[in-house]
Amino acid sequence: MGKMDLLEPVFHPRQHDFVKGEGSWLFDREGNRYLDLNEMCVFLGQGNRRFIDKVTEALNGVNLEINEGEFVFLVGPSGSGKTTIIKLITGEVQAKSGEITVNGFDMRRIKRRRLPKLRRTLGVIFQDFRLIDKMTVYDNVAFAMRVVGAANKDIKERVPYVLELVGLKGREKRYPEELSGGEQQRVAIARALVNSPRMIIADEPTGNLDPVRSLELMLLLEKINELGTTVLVVTHEKELVNAFSKRVVAIDEGKVISDGMDGYYNYE
Repeated sequence: MGKMDLLEPVFHPRQHDFVKGEGSWLFDREGNRYLDLNEMCVFLGQGNRRFIDKVTEALNGVNLEINEGEFVFLVGPSGSGKTTIIKLITGEVQAKSGEITVNGFDMRRIKRRRLPKLRRTLGVIFQDFRLIDKMTVYDNVAFAMRVVGAANKDIKERVPYVLELVGLKGREKRYPEELSGGEQQRVAIARALVNSPRMIIADEPTGNLDPVRSLELMLLLEKINELGTTVLVVTHEKELVNAFSKRVVAIDEGKVISDGMDGYYNYE
């Protein structure tokens, strides 16, 4: 697929152009209601300012919206700023300027004690699975509910449901070492889903999988998205991205350089 046209970001708010209004609405200076932050999973608004990740200047002038129910690929070369965006969304780092809203939480002003509540609205899937070797499939998934104080009754109802959803029914008593790489990644997805997050963030989820398993994983994420969960997939797998007609946001040198439905941006 050819190189994508370089598109101007759809949304260019400058911090002084918008004000918070009633509830979670943003208004422009003329009083026009612009957007409802509760209908949005992620909003990064920067104008010409910069996100600072403590020492390293990683993002520059990023304006990005991910709306409730969207499926978005975030692509770009190593060092482009993809990881920093994930860290900003999850609250691992905090921006020094600009506007960041994630699932209704103001990430510029969020208190540390509020971060666990934010993170319950997010499910994160990692490339290396991060399963607990001495726990069964069932217990790995149930553990995610136990740490947030879920009742045993809810755990017994929810865990079998998500395991069946990801195609692991019948493997509940197996240990990670008894599973294939693709099955281990499905456990990781079930764990991310079990607390009913509004958004799934998959960070290079196919990095340790062969092409067939990678495609199966993406089809599963697509199914999860169709059930109403917002999905953000960070990847460099060009062929995989181009196999799906999804929104693709390309980032390079800390800037959004394209945002559209035309496939993976060609950096070569």
